[in-house]
Amino acid sequence: MSILIKNGRIVTASEDYIADLFVKDGKVHSIGQNLEMNADLVIDATDRLVFPGGIDPHVHLDMPFMGTYSSDDYTTGTRAALFGGTTTVIDFILQTQGDTLHNALKTWQKKSEGKAIGDYSYHMAVTDFNEDVAKEVVELIEKEGITSFKTFMAYKGALMIDDGQMIRLMKVVKEHGGLVTVHATNGDMIDTLIAKHLSEGKTSPLYHYLSQPEVTEAEASARFCDMLHYTGCTGYIVHMTCEGALNAVRRAGLRNQRVFVETCPQYLTVDASVYDNGFESAKWVMSPPIREKKDQTALWSGLQQGLVNVVGTDHCPFSWEQKLMGRDNFAKIPNGHPAIEHRMEIMFSEGVNKGRISLQKFVEVTATNPAKIFGMYPQKGTLAIGSDADIVIFNPNTQHTISKDTHHMNVDYSSYEGWKLTGKTETVLLRGDIAIQNEKCHLEPGNGQFIRRGKTSYTV
Repeated sequence: MSILIKNGRIVTASEDYIADLFVKDGKVHSIGQNLEMNADLVIDATDRLVFPGGIDPHVHLDMPFMGTYSSDDYTTGTRAALFGGTTTVIDFILQTQGDTLHNALKTWQKKSEGKAIGDYSYHMAVTDFNEDVAKEVVELIEKEGITSFKTFMAYKGALMIDDGQMIRLMKVVKEHGGLVTVHATNGDMIDTLIAKHLSEGKTSPLYHYLSQPEVTEAEASARFCDMLHYTGCTGYIVHMTCEGALNAVRRAGLRNQRVFVETCPQYLTVDASVYDNGFESAKWVMSPPIREKKDQTALWSGLQQGLVNVVGTDHCPFSWEQKLMGRDNFAKIPNGHPAIEHRMEIMFSEGVNKGRISLQKFVEVTATNPAKIFGMYPQKGTLAIGSDADIVIFNPNTQHTISKDTHHMNVDYSSYEGWKLTGKTETVLLRGDIAIQNEKCHLEPGNGQFIRRGKTSYTV
């Protein structure tokens, strides 16, 4: 199908102008004034924003965790993403300690192939690094198009690797042009605090927050920066939450080091008072936890200054019944919350509308930077001739309310229940096909394609 989008306000990470856009054979074919193309479909985008489909580089679909699985699979998760204007997601494959990376890859391929509606790619989480795994890392980069490798500095016994393994992984990844990402919190400190609180009979969700003070994230972020500096590897800190961790990246910049940083909407818009609501606070149990108002200020400033490069979600939903696993022990509450559908609209309403970021910055941190950092640009993340026609047509004036009754994620509550937003995704194209229109998804499971990725193309 060929599509002509007329009179839209086209916004990229660097431009903002009124024009027409013509889509043919799944690609952006032409952009210009008063285009006169013969198209199968003409969409009038007058008074609408037209920007590239979002890329969420931090989601967990059908993920095993704490004896259960996240409640969105590749069908429900990528469909919900499309409703919110996100056309591509990057999920995390988890290596089982003692097993191979390739076996983990096969497991996740079974989860995604024939099921995804939107496009997707993978990060590989390395939880057991050795010489055999080092060879697999090279094969994944060169043969599979998986160029980013997740590490954990917490969750000892399940996901965490030690600093020696981290250094060895970084050296291999650097040599072959990949990227190391990290969950940067000090697991030993956190485990000690968890044990202390439980021994004192302190079992409510509040103590999840109190078991992960800011220092646990600031220390680990600084240590990760130092290891990157020592090895020369390119690195990326996921879901940064606090001023202390951001200051560690600032200090790294004083030695001319570039470390990529991601935050999430929840850390920009919600503060730790959410943990003052009894067990209802389990809706906000995630790691790292929600922080303080001063951390929100620091993160918004970091976005404006270019220190924070990406806004993902860390989408990892669990039903309320699953959350109840930790009713008597906060350490047994599955970590995560549903957010994949709301990222773009929250960032527009809370960021652009409130003057915290520009429209160009909005596109930069939700689409263009993820595409560049993770080796998908310019196929993804921009509106340019030859790029995939992943396009969002967005009404900046529509007011709406977030609710479990209207969201499309497979979870029976919304952490953002009752939030009023201004700005709504109306129409979404994925590789030139109508994905979302008139509040309906027009694509089927199996439509989503795996995106092979190359080296980081981000430049300062």
